Amino acid sequence: MPSALPANLPKDGPTVLIAASSGRALASAARRAGWRPLVADFFDDLDTRHLCAANCLVEGGIDEGFTAENLLPALFGLAKTEVPCGLVYGAGFEDRPELLELTAQYFPILGNAPDVVRTVKEPRLLADLCAGLKIPHPDIRLSKPTASRGWLAKRQGGAGGSHIAPAGWPAGGERIYYQRWVPGEPISILLLGNGEKVEIVGLSRQWTDPAPLEPYRFGGSLRPVHLPPKLEGKLRRAAQSAAIACGLRGLNSVDFVVSDSDFWLVEINPRPGATLDIFDNRKGALFRAHIEASRGVLLKHRLKHQNAAASAVAYARRDIGSMPQFAWPSWTADHEKAQSFVRAQAPLCTVLAKAATPDRARALLAARLHFVLNELGQIQDNPISGKETAH
Repeated sequence: MPSALPANLPKDGPTVLIAASSGRALASAARRAGWRPLVADFFDDLDTRHLCAANCLVEGGIDEGFTAENLLPALFGLAKTEVPCGLVYGAGFEDRPELLELTAQYFPILGNAPDVVRTVKEPRLLADLCAGLKIPHPDIRLSKPTASRGWLAKRQGGAGGSHIAPAGWPAGGERIYYQRWVPGEPISILLLGNGEKVEIVGLSRQWTDPAPLEPYRFGGSLRPVHLPPKLEGKLRRAAQSAAIACGLRGLNSVDFVVSDSDFWLVEINPRPGATLDIFDNRKGALFRAHIEASRGVLLKHRLKHQNAAASAVAYARRDIGSMPQFAWPSWTADHEKAQSFVRAQAPLCTVLAKAATPDRARALLAARLHFVLNELGQIQDNPISGKETAH
């Protein structure tokens, strides 16, 4: 059932539907921009409840994912007494453009059209696109290589790195393809598109927090990134060329692996992603820009960030039978509910940090992450180890 309306929620702002595996970041950005979010997701976090005009825990859970049977009733319930201007979607739809097509029959989509999602998340189409634009892209194949060393197995449409494993590991599920591993550092470019033009928001570094069966699971991200000007120019031009060729709209991210002067475009994420927290400002400029760009109007003024910012996911290192009452620090988000069961390797919260320089932001993030895990009896290792993410 949808939660009650918080007393401090704006009553005169526009209403928008949000659907994502975890909707808190988008809901927070919407609130900063003066919107009244209605969120359907799989976590029903404490702060998501507080941020929303109404929210709904979608049945089936993240393992099943969004379906017509669990998503549409949730959206209809949220919109029953509201008139939302449309639907903003986050992670959870990369492998189901057909569901977006169905949803678009009832609610305007504020973001990329289903056909765009289908194009950028279909491995062969993305590889062909990069080849046509002369953008380096790792070799792919749909059948398992005879010699698996140097190859990654990926699930088409996956997100968060949990869908990636070495090709030699057993690959469960459907829609598995193989991408050649390339060496280097993961760099992501956040951009805005209106279908014809592109505005670069910024670059970030990413790292992993491996789990026993998920060696490339997303750990966190950091901005800004200082690269040699020539190399950064190449990345920006590649991201812009790919975005324009695909007709991307709204907020999107283009993921690269960078090694010295070489680079490879490895994925395009056609929706707002994990770096929203570290790039948005107090006025919710990025959420507003996403809505406007989805309607064909690009951000007129570039966002300027004076400080560095970082975020990381704090994962449970062991089962928590009953989540204790916890005074969550103000620099955390995505809070687990008291008395809930948290399985080992599930997210506990997101940790945020800002500082004058990237090194200081990364150090502060590590200290804060250690504090939270220690307070909840979870310390076994330091998740921020500088490991490379999946390539």
